[in-house]
Amino acid sequence: MNTLIRFKNVAPLFVIALSLVTATATTTDVVFSFAEDDGEYADTDLETDSAGNIYGTTVLGGNHGSGTVFQLSPTPNGWVQSVLYSFAGGADGGEPYKGVSIDGQGNLYGTAVTGGSGSCEGGCGVVYKLTNSGGTWTQTVIHAFTGGNDGSGPGSRVTVDQSGNLYGMTPTGGTYGAGTIYKIHPSGSSWNFRVIHTFTGGADGASGSAGRMLLSHGQLYGAVTAGGIYGAGLVFELTPTPVGEWDFRTLYSFHGQPDGSFPYGGLLRAAAGKLYGTTYYGGQNGIGAVYELSPRQTGEWNERVIYSFQTGSDGNSPISNLVHDAAGNLYGTTSEGGLGSGTIFKVSPTGGGQWTETVVHAFQGPPDGGFSYNGMVVDPFGNFYGATVHGGDNNDGCVYQFTP
Repeated sequence: MNTLIRFKNVAPLFVIALSLVTATATTTDVVFSFAEDDGEYADTDLETDSAGNIYGTTVLGGNHGSGTVFQLSPTPNGWVQSVLYSFAGGADGGEPYKGVSIDGQGNLYGTAVTGGSGSCEGGCGVVYKLTNSGGTWTQTVIHAFTGGNDGSGPGSRVTVDQSGNLYGMTPTGGTYGAGTIYKIHPSGSSWNFRVIHTFTGGADGASGSAGRMLLSHGQLYGAVTAGGIYGAGLVFELTPTPVGEWDFRTLYSFHGQPDGSFPYGGLLRAAAGKLYGTTYYGGQNGIGAVYELSPRQTGEWNERVIYSFQTGSDGNSPISNLVHDAAGNLYGTTSEGGLGSGTIFKVSPTGGGQWTETVVHAFQGPPDGGFSYNGMVVDPFGNFYGATVHGGDNNDGCVYQFTP
């Protein structure tokens, strides 16, 4: 019970480590409400497969109270939820944040911030794999962090490439205690773990963000929530070299106000190689921003805040990644603001490089969702789905469908 109270009254994991506009023709419907047995506190990005199934994690709940991996499957009579795995909080890991990633064979991969082994109290966390065999899912730990040079407390999703390699970040541990970027390579029935960048806490940043890294043309793109030249986080690029090393390059160092600061979410790549993301703080009003990064051949990229969140009934403090529709509109969520439980927002280009923001849904709490710490995913059929850590019928969190 003490653990339950601790999570219900604190900000999301990575935050600790550091005007309501009338909706247009949109709908937001709760498709599943969590209860303690099937999961609780859904601080998760969602993943979909070609059949329209949805996958994610809960930090708490399940058979042992240490979190779950779940699946939601569409049926003619609605959605059916299955717990694919309940964490025991021991060698198998515990408290899985931010969801899972799926490979070409339908295997699921994720991280858990506690459990495993190592010198950390409660364990230093794990990277795990879930394999489906005839409807039975088997969990395997493919790396248990030690809290040493390899890092600790992984709380972000892994990126899976076409060869089955996994890439991820830790917010802590490593040589300088400021986190790591790692690669895990499959080799037969075993896995080879390697640190490809160790954050120093200085100009290269500290504390890998909660967002999954973006893989494009063999390069990795991501954000760190702290450090950098101005101490407000940065966006980076990692490029593999012919000799097997990785070159780290800072694309942009955040300043704070009126710039963004502390980017917790992942990145969205759009036309002309531009990157879009959100920051938890900063912007004109200090309560978060949506930013655009445009590539330059030399030096840091050009950064522009395209929206600064406002006080009042607007949302604020976004932790989410962004998604876009066919018209180029951006959608994301805020962890606070609106009616008090966060929002879904839309940022639309209006010509001449200008953007306008609209709150398309303000979460109201039970039985609606409440407090979204993640963005949304678009399934193969164009539907938007997301999760909230509270709200739903039992206030244990929910999965919702948003129709633009």
